[in-house]
Amino acid sequence: MRQITNPPNPYNQYSAEYVGEPPPTRLEVFEETATRKVITKAFASDWEGGWRFTVNCYRGCVHGCTYCFARQYHEYLGYGAGTDFETKIVVKPNAPELLRHELRKCRDKMPHLDFSFATDPYLPLEASYELTRKCLEVCVDFRVPVAVITKAPLVTRDIDLLTKLEKVSVFFSMPFLTKEKSNPFEPFTPVPEARFRAMKMLSDEGISTGIGIAPVIPGYNEADIPGLLERAKECGAKRAFMSMLHLDTDSIESYFVQKMNERLPPTRVAKIISTMKRERGGTLRHATYKERMTGKTEQWDVTQKLFDFHVRRLGFRQHEKPTEPEMPPQPMQQTLF
Repeated sequence: MRQITNPPNPYNQYSAEYVGEPPPTRLEVFEETATRKVITKAFASDWEGGWRFTVNCYRGCVHGCTYCFARQYHEYLGYGAGTDFETKIVVKPNAPELLRHELRKCRDKMPHLDFSFATDPYLPLEASYELTRKCLEVCVDFRVPVAVITKAPLVTRDIDLLTKLEKVSVFFSMPFLTKEKSNPFEPFTPVPEARFRAMKMLSDEGISTGIGIAPVIPGYNEADIPGLLERAKECGAKRAFMSMLHLDTDSIESYFVQKMNERLPPTRVAKIISTMKRERGGTLRHATYKERMTGKTEQWDVTQKLFDFHVRRLGFRQHEKPTEPEMPPQPMQQTLF
């Protein structure tokens, strides 16, 4: 990898007003030139009930979400899962070329591609690098069905390409209804209202949109679920999914708790921790492997019923697992990037 000095500020290029808090000032950007493949097969129980084919053009994420499961992947690069994750961003400049090369070989076995898995495909740096956009151009050429999941209104820049895809859906990740609820856990993301405006813009262009209420933090944002679904319905969303908070490693758990203590009143922190430990056998993580993979605890069942009731009331479709050919699973470590 080679470090890039003084990368351009994409916020200044597109707007004089931030849609969220500006990213950390000590941002370091590295370009990875040794990447050999960009399509990975990754397991995600909450997203489609199993395996996904994913494309990640970036590693790390300036959104700084304290709960992000992908923080652990930064440790494989020799960085930390804490602030390194949002201040040391690795870019894959050859991702579009790799995608075109791989699809020439495997297009017939590729039922869909998801952007992304380990980071947001529309990081602020995407405004200048345009790697996700160039990858979408490849998908248009190969007529590959695409799903996008993002927190960024920047996705509206690519409406011209999204409308050319034969099958496409764009999900906006929005676990919190208000900026005040979002700030402690998503300090540098665009505010929820900016995401809803982007959702409506895409819906008005005939692009299938959805909402991902992920994660649900026990004892904190369950009450936001009805309002989030109602607001998404107003903005034209047709699909919805939800997932419970997963803290898969010691480092992510430690960072999550540290930031809660810095940003929330002690009584609120105590409620969240107490709720999670009560449901998870005295730990902040799921008590068993099955619970960790499915999120199924008593608290999850109650939250799921709340979600299902409002999904049915508002006429949402829950996200379906796509039909895909049988392929032997890869070892998990090989599917991360």
